[in-house]
Amino acid sequence: MNFMSQDATLPELKRLRSSIDNIDAALIYMLSERFKCTKQVGTLKAEHALPPSDPSREKEQITRLRSLAHEADLDPEFAEKFLTFVITEVIQHHKAAQKS
Repeated sequence: MNFMSQDATLPELKRLRSSIDNIDAALIYMLSERFKCTKQVGTLKAEHALPPSDPSREKEQITRLRSLAHEADLDPEFAEKFLTFVITEVIQHHKAAQKS
């Protein structure tokens, strides 16, 4: 690619990167809202002596997200890895809530 064609694509590159930045910001705020809800779940579980992990719920969520990922043309394996990462963090928060 020569300098002229790079110059011509620069506005498109900036536009796409701006969209990516906006999506990243939305993801962070959505994750924040999700963790606010899961914190409340952790508090309820601690108050009622429920275990921090709910494997059947987690399995349902993974199945649901894999299906959504497929519908959205996103790799279901990636979606599962992402949700598993989030669930692992949530469980750690729930364990901490039970200790306090």
